[in-house]
Amino acid sequence: MNRIQKLTTIVNGMAPADLRMYYQSGDQRSFWEGIRQSEDYEQDISEIREEGERLLSVPNPPLTYDLFTRFARQGTRLDYEKVYFERRRRLNTFALLTLLEPDKEAYRIALQEMIWSICDEYTWCLPAHLNAESPGGIKGTIDLFSAETGFTLSEIRVLLRDHLPPLLISRIEEEVEERLFTPFLSHEHGWETATHNWSAVCAGSIGSAALLLMESGEFLAKVLLKTERCMDYYLQGFGPDGACLEGLGYWNYGFGYFVYYADLLRKRTRGEMDWFRAEKVGRIALFQQKGFLGGKAVVNFSDSQPESRVHIGLSHYLAGLYADFESPPQSLRSAYGDDHCSRWAPALRNLIWRNPLLAGSDWGEASYYLPDAQWLISRSSHGGEVYAFAAKGGSNGEPHNHNDLGHFILYGAGEAWCSDLGCGEYTAEYFGEGRYGYDCNGSQGHSVPIIDGHFQQEGPDSAAVILEAVTGEAVDRLALELTSAYRVPALQSFTRTLEWNKEGLRPKLTLSDRFTFNSPPGSLVERIVTRIRPELVLMDGREVVRLRAPGTYKQAEAVGQEAVQAIEKKVEPIAAEEGTGEQPAQVRGGNRKEPIHHRGGNREQPKVQDTIPGPTFSIDDRLGLLIHYDNELVQPELTSHVFRDHFGKEAAWYAVDFNVKASGLHANIEFRFQFI
Repeated sequence: MNRIQKLTTIVNGMAPADLRMYYQSGDQRSFWEGIRQSEDYEQDISEIREEGERLLSVPNPPLTYDLFTRFARQGTRLDYEKVYFERRRRLNTFALLTLLEPDKEAYRIALQEMIWSICDEYTWCLPAHLNAESPGGIKGTIDLFSAETGFTLSEIRVLLRDHLPPLLISRIEEEVEERLFTPFLSHEHGWETATHNWSAVCAGSIGSAALLLMESGEFLAKVLLKTERCMDYYLQGFGPDGACLEGLGYWNYGFGYFVYYADLLRKRTRGEMDWFRAEKVGRIALFQQKGFLGGKAVVNFSDSQPESRVHIGLSHYLAGLYADFESPPQSLRSAYGDDHCSRWAPALRNLIWRNPLLAGSDWGEASYYLPDAQWLISRSSHGGEVYAFAAKGGSNGEPHNHNDLGHFILYGAGEAWCSDLGCGEYTAEYFGEGRYGYDCNGSQGHSVPIIDGHFQQEGPDSAAVILEAVTGEAVDRLALELTSAYRVPALQSFTRTLEWNKEGLRPKLTLSDRFTFNSPPGSLVERIVTRIRPELVLMDGREVVRLRAPGTYKQAEAVGQEAVQAIEKKVEPIAAEEGTGEQPAQVRGGNRKEPIHHRGGNREQPKVQDTIPGPTFSIDDRLGLLIHYDNELVQPELTSHVFRDHFGKEAAWYAVDFNVKASGLHANIEFRFQFI
């Protein structure tokens, strides 16, 4: 018996695609009445109703020709996508409100109109994902959002069948078959063998739609056979450590859609096909609890946002499967309006999968080393505040790659002091040849050196070699060999060691870099990236860099230590070093750079700006960070920069550059990061 025959046998014995896949009793009305009357869901329902009233008061926005063609003409995505996702928000909101209040005609009519309108769209794909020359052309293209749309409509058909006229039911079935099932089976799609979120979301949505619309038969078996193959490829993108190299946001997205599909598959096959039995899937499930630094702050390497919330339904579902899964606190619940892409699957499951008995708790103290990703993550509590540190190796050929080998994040008391900029605005150039000219993607926007005017280079050949990785009760340490990241002929060796000491009132970080050259470099710059405006200050006659959290800073009384005097220096532009390799130090991508301080080391009489206590003084809960360095070895320079964030807004970041005065053939440079 071949695979398709075996799968057909399983399919023909499937449980029906009905409400029992969602409610144990199959009683939908009672379930939603219970939610409506429960205090545990009061905030959720309020958010959905508020959004519903807003949407009822405004017209359904059209997807015009002008919007559709802007990506081809200008390379911009946000204008079209804003309208596209608003239309999905209307669909989701009116569907959820019809479930919550099935007797309210206004919601039901609005839902029916929205279903018809979406079925009328020229394509469910985003213009950025279309290629007229691809197999099947535009009509035969399947992207993330076309697949999601088909899944959404299929699920609404099952859940709200009694509220939809036969014409709409048949329209959903016809459109999903034409836009998803037929092109899925008729030709290959590039994402089918992807080892990242695309395979899980696209195939998972198509497989879910098939499980919802088809009762049995060889056609369903063929769809599932191809879907299962895609899921195999998706899981290949994870090492045994379960880390998602795309970051926590894409874990929520890709792994979320993997779980939504796997759940429906397990239920319809009566447990005969169960992805959750795979050990690797269990390890991937635990990535969420490892990816948070403190509060909403996350380890946002790659194209990830610096803060994230959790899909509470997905979290509670996984908590019911895996004993080691840590349920997050309710305070991290993603609100209904948080998802700018307005995805139906997590929105529904945030309600139907939630377990009000799982209160959850803040992430506990922990240190993790993920050997396949080469990430070290550490959280600890000091004086009632959470401090965290994360650093990475890996390669510069990862999905949603940034050139960031040896980069690190330093978090404490609610602030990210040394930052990862995260993802920028998605445009044609962002995923094209100009990708690494964007500060958030190139190494110029990460806490790594600029060697002889060169940034790190992209590609799998730029890879870290782990020399040491230690997690301990008192100290965590990561040592890396990073020479291959730079195409610098004179560079013989570059190693970086990061030591995170968790003892004492507050933790401390020591960064040690060791360089060996065949011939002296023209320049060597150590760069630290922060979103907090830095300043040069004097402490005991030596310069240090100080970061102070935004907000008020209370003056503290000096106790037996010399105070720190801030130096106010005139602004002077950075003289950009001339690059000599494939990627020069002059950045591209429309990023802006402005000086905020003269170079350090100027011993003229400073103007006293203010006075703050030394490191042993008590201050308010708005902590500060001091960066100590050898004044004789390096000369600091502070500059402000601007990049466009994921939502197209200009966002500031700051470079703390330490110019090595004379490196010779060897340079040993150390920095100490001290919370005050």
